[in-house]
Amino acid sequence: MLLEKIESLITEIEGLHANTAEEIEALRLKYLSKKGEVNALMQDFKNVAADDKKTVGMKINALKALAFEKINSLRAELESGSQQTEDLDLTRTPYPVTLGTRHPLSIVRNEIVEIFQRMGFTLADGPEVEDDLHIFTKMNFAADHPARDMQDTFFVEESRLNDVTKNILLRSHTSSVQARVMERQQPPIRVICPGRVYRNEAITARAHCFFHQIEGLYIDENVSFTDLKQVMLTFARELFGPDTKIRLRPSYFPFTEPSAEMDISCHICGGVGCGFCKHTGWVEILGCGMVDPNVLELCGIDSKKYSGYAFGLGVERITNLKYQVSDLRMFSENDKRFLEEFEAAN
Repeated sequence: MLLEKIESLITEIEGLHANTAEEIEALRLKYLSKKGEVNALMQDFKNVAADDKKTVGMKINALKALAFEKINSLRAELESGSQQTEDLDLTRTPYPVTLGTRHPLSIVRNEIVEIFQRMGFTLADGPEVEDDLHIFTKMNFAADHPARDMQDTFFVEESRLNDVTKNILLRSHTSSVQARVMERQQPPIRVICPGRVYRNEAITARAHCFFHQIEGLYIDENVSFTDLKQVMLTFARELFGPDTKIRLRPSYFPFTEPSAEMDISCHICGGVGCGFCKHTGWVEILGCGMVDPNVLELCGIDSKKYSGYAFGLGVERITNLKYQVSDLRMFSENDKRFLEEFEAAN
């Protein structure tokens, strides 16, 4: 009967479990204290026959050792679990944290800015909410000039200060930054002006109500169209490759005279002609020209002493050329699948 009780206790102790230190202490008292189950067996051991004492004694000792081992094991498990809980950051996401990537427009913008900085241009910035004076008037747009109709503008409000009416609007080009630079700084001036601009256009695959521009301005004594052409050629070859060719076509902008549109040889077909360049071998990338003397005078610069050139390009346009993105809307939809395609470009 005693052996059966010992075997029952062995099975019982092997199946013990506890979740708190109090539960473990209660188990220790139940099995190993002076009034516990193991010591109670010693009282019955006195009545065991002499021939069986050795066998029964060994069983009791094995039971006692098992109880000690089990209690210590439960205590160790509890302490280990507490340590793991302390080390665990419960605010972390349960999924692996992946590294992000720069937006494709940021990648191309930074590349363009770096190219012009190596040629001596410095960064200039200005407000996105502007006034009519810096957006149009100082850029040689007369009050009734038909060129104002070239850009659909988001007008914010009309303010009046000291009997002067001022139209407030979202800038439709970053030329306003050039105007502010010329107001506060005398030549030599050599700046680039990256930023977001806004136009009241229908959102399609080829157009958006906001996009990004980088405009440049260089003013000094004896600046010529040849200087402009050389800078544009250097820029195109730095961005698209050393074999890139450029051509300048006559155009019109209110703030430059003469003005030109610049094309580059198609970097996909090498100028032979393909569907991307509409089989012409050329792709338009920017507008440029010599700063109109009226702009210099309106901004407080002597046009008889100084001359200069300006240029402007769309970051989305250049990004499309480099990565062949067919839909402009993808740049602003924050689709992770699209953005992850540019991880290697960082």
